[in-house]
Formats: sequence, structure tokens, C-alpha cells
Amino acid sequence: MSEVTLPRDSTLSIQRSTFSPLLSLGGVVVISIFFTLAPWILAASWVSILSNFFILVIMATMWNLLAGYAGMISIGQQGFVGLGAYATLYLALKGVNPFVAIPFAALICGVIAIPVTFLLLRLRGGYFAVATWVVADSAMLLVLSVAYLGGGTGKYMPGLLALSPTALNHDVYLATWFGALVVLVGTYLILRSRVGLLLSSMRDNEVAARSAGAKVTTTRRMIYVVAAIGCGVAGAVLAVSQPFVQPGNEFQLQFAAEMLFASMIGGLGTIEGPILGSVIFFTLQQALQNWGAWYLIIFGSLAVAVAIWQPRGLWGAIRDRFHVELLPVGYRVKEPKAPRD
Repeated sequence: MSEVTLPRDSTLSIQRSTFSPLLSLGGVVVISIFFTLAPWILAASWVSILSNFFILVIMATMWNLLAGYAGMISIGQQGFVGLGAYATLYLALKGVNPFVAIPFAALICGVIAIPVTFLLLRLRGGYFAVATWVVADSAMLLVLSVAYLGGGTGKYMPGLLALSPTALNHDVYLATWFGALVVLVGTYLILRSRVGLLLSSMRDNEVAARSAGAKVTTTRRMIYVVAAIGCGVAGAVLAVSQPFVQPGNEFQLQFAAEMLFASMIGGLGTIEGPILGSVIFFTLQQALQNWGAWYLIIFGSLAVAVAIWQPRGLWGAIRDRFHVELLPVGYRVKEPKAPRD
């Protein structure tokens, strides 16, 4: 723990959480090495499942950054997922390797998000949420009107058919894994920075944060753009994971439901929560895939149960019970130890 001491007459001190438990740091390193080597040690079917898992981790992490930290409830992030996919398709049609196009497609989503924020950030609460949905639908309608991108029928992603199924599976996996790694590390660094402190103050008391001089609107604008870039990464890797790109697959409202479910079940306002929520989602999805509509009922029941009995999510419950933080980003107030007799 790194410590900041308050004035002399204070009996409290502020501690910043660090990687003091070596077990936590070692676990993160071991898991990272395993996922990097996964294409060579796991069956192809599991590699494909992990690719989809990491796409959800990216989306859920970005939704959590928006809602859990910046207080912006969005039901339209699938719009940037779709734009990321179609930006990748556009660059590939222009001769860029689809995998090389991924970071550029994500940046395009960020550029598009900048003017959008000047409209959305005028709204609050439910109005903001509905407006994000409108933006997502508008983005899909825009793509539908562009014949060069296949319109409503879609188009094949050039540059993928030349790869063997095994090579494509490996390349897609590595793209999704490294995309998720970059998003998670980037989110961690943001939350450990001054911006993270601003987000915490805004979430706890926006009026007090404004009174203290915090640039609330500017900070929210930046976070919205970052979330758009992250969702663009998810859309780009989704596009290279399937040879055929079409609006119905890339702009699914289901994406919004999945990232919301993973974030809320795992725990809002934590980095670990969306990861845990994604694990739960995929575990249930694989176990209940033959149950028809029942798996949706089970998902809904689980979400309601967690919202009622564990409003801070499952990771919040684990953290409070066992005092475990794999990726600590916050501050804690430390009381002095009682003097010994």
C-alpha cells in the first residue's frame, strides 16, 4: 500500500491500493501467459469459445467504464461495435489487411464519437440512455444506405478466405486476446490516474465534484470516446472472426443486453466485475444452450436475484467478504491502530 498522510492533527491516513499481495500479481501473470499460449494447447472449439468470451469482456469493460464509473447508462454501445466492424470492412476493401485494420477501425469509432458527445451529454438519466439507442440505430441505418459496404445484405471480408481454418482461428483468437488485454490495461491505467479519481468523485457526488472544480462534462466526454474506441475494438475483432459482415450481426441489440448483464452480475464500479460476469455468462450459455428459451428465463432470474440480494454484484460481495482486489484502483481511509497497554 502506498500511503498519503493527512495533516498532523488528523488521526486518519489515506491508503492507495497496490499490488501488495504477490499472489494476486502472480495469478494475473500466470493467467496472461496461459491465454497467450492457448491456441497451441487447447482444442480449436475452445479457442473459438475464448475468442467470443474476450469480445464480451471488451464490451462489458467499456460499458462498466461508462455506467459504473462515469454514471452514463448506455443502451446503444452496439452502435460502435457495428461501426468498428464496418470500419474494418471498409479498410479491408481498400486493401488493408483486416487484422492490421483493427486499431485504425477503433480510432475511427473514437473520432465519430467526439461530435456525438456534444449532443448526448446535454441529456441525463433515461433521456441519455434512449438517445444512445437512437444513435446506434442511426449508425445502422447509415451503414444500410452505403451500397459499397453491401447495404442490407452485407459483404464478404476480403483477405480472410486465403487463410486456412486453423490459421484463421489462431489469428482471430490472438486478435481478441490482445484486444482484451489492451482494453483492460488501458482501463486500469485510466482508473489509476487523476481521471479515475475524478470519476470516483463524480460518481459519489457530482455537485460536490463540480464545486471542487472538476471538469465533469470534459471528463465524461473523454470516457465516452474511450468507450467508443473500446467497443470499436470489439466490433473489429468480431468482423474478422466471421467472413461475412452484415448489419444484422454487427448491430445486435443483444450485445447491449450481454454487456449490461455481465457488468451488473459481476459488479459495477470494479475492473474485475465485468470479467467475472463474462465468465458466468459464458458458463451458463454453454451449459444451457440446448434448453431453448429456458436459458433466457434463467439469465433473467439470476440478474433479478443479484440486483435484489447483491446490488454491488458478485465481485463486490467477494471483495467485501475476503478483502480481495486483483486490480486495485481506489483509495481507502485507514484508521490508526489502538495503542498498546
